[in-house]
Amino acid sequence: MRFSETEKRQLIIFAALAYGITYVLGLLMWYGNSTGADLSVFPNAQMLYPAAGVMMAYLLTRKGDQKVPRIFYVTFLVITVLMILCALGSVFLPQSIQAGQMEMSVWMVLVQVVLILGSIVFWITLLVSGKERREACGLRWRNWKKSVLCMLLFFVLYSLRMGISSALGGQMGEFIQLWALPSTWLYLVTLVLNFFLVVVAFFGEEYGWRYYLQPLLQKRFGLRKGVLLLGVIWGLWHLPLDFFYYTTPDMGVIYVASQIVTCVFIGIFLAYVYMKTRNIWVAVAVHYMNNNLIPMFVGNYSADVLQGQTIAWGDVLASLILNLVIFGWFIFLKPFREKKEA
Repeated sequence: MRFSETEKRQLIIFAALAYGITYVLGLLMWYGNSTGADLSVFPNAQMLYPAAGVMMAYLLTRKGDQKVPRIFYVTFLVITVLMILCALGSVFLPQSIQAGQMEMSVWMVLVQVVLILGSIVFWITLLVSGKERREACGLRWRNWKKSVLCMLLFFVLYSLRMGISSALGGQMGEFIQLWALPSTWLYLVTLVLNFFLVVVAFFGEEYGWRYYLQPLLQKRFGLRKGVLLLGVIWGLWHLPLDFFYYTTPDMGVIYVASQIVTCVFIGIFLAYVYMKTRNIWVAVAVHYMNNNLIPMFVGNYSADVLQGQTIAWGDVLASLILNLVIFGWFIFLKPFREKKEA
């Protein structure tokens, strides 16, 4: 099934923002990497671009539609612009402050303020938008029982994946001991509370990828092929971060391959829970857990736990096998078979 003219216009606007801003600022990351700038702001800012692309596409193509939550959309776009300005400032006007024994980028502190205050305003404008507008643009919470079960299922599967990885690395004892530590359970409680204060970032990705682009690609390529294609698209979207943040440029190609593997298989699970519940907030919560459970399992709670990693092709193969076993089989379940593939 082909895209309509309106869908084509919306897709162009979405791609221009989600990918255009990402890759243009990727050049800035390349420059910042060469000057030794702190690039920690960039991954936080980048997460907002997909949703910003959807919102701008809807605002420009559905001008007379009273069901579009304009105040909510405009609020999110303002937050996105502020995040971009922080990213620019971190490269062109680098400043740092001393926090105890740690030195922190002023711009990273500002980003955290923008995320927290922005998330508070985000919830307020979402609520005042009204039930009808939230329904029309995929913003309502629905299917409570299925939604909660899907979130719990992800936590179990994520923990299982980390357990298998620990066992293969000869660290099963440390993995078991982790669950006896009070700090583990305190972190999990804190994780739930923090979700509401940083939600804009994770909503930023999922509203773009799962709510908007996934159904569009499934309409054109089929339920399974559309999701697999989305995983590749999502993986390549991380490219500037893969070269200049998560690792060093010399290992960038390997990390891109690893990122695509992760995005394809996590994307299968995210597609499953979204199709199962029709609740975008479940995908947002799962994405949040996927990113924020890492410090607990690796025992490193520092903000830059994902920065400057080392990686080899053997790690990519191990990730492929492990993610295939844990998440790959979801693509054969009922939600992916309910309609005839195109």
